[in-house]
Amino acid sequence: MRRLHGFTMIEVLVAMAVFAISAMAVLNATGQNVITLGVLEEKTLASMVANNQVSLLILDAETSNISEKSGSSEMGGRNWHWTIKPIDTSDGMLRAIDVIVWQDDRKLNPYLTVRTYVAGK
Repeated sequence: MRRLHGFTMIEVLVAMAVFAISAMAVLNATGQNVITLGVLEEKTLASMVANNQVSLLILDAETSNISEKSGSSEMGGRNWHWTIKPIDTSDGMLRAIDVIVWQDDRKLNPYLTVRTYVAGK
């Protein structure tokens, strides 16, 4: 009589446990990638809003008389709020300008800040 060869019940259970643990790790990594993708999309949109405001500011005729102003823009199907803040530098020939972008109108936590420099007075 020939003896049948195969896996024992313990070997099958160990193999299933190893597979289950590795599958959970893959699902966890996939979930983190989805979350990161959403954050990167929002950062990219906020960056585009800030860069648009900087471009409009520089295209404006006189950059030496910039005052603080706020507004909102739509980008990517979302409403973004921004504030332009001029900052005097120690060198009178340059002026720093911060464009701060928020996603909510309460302006509690800035989502992104972009700084550029323009000719001073």
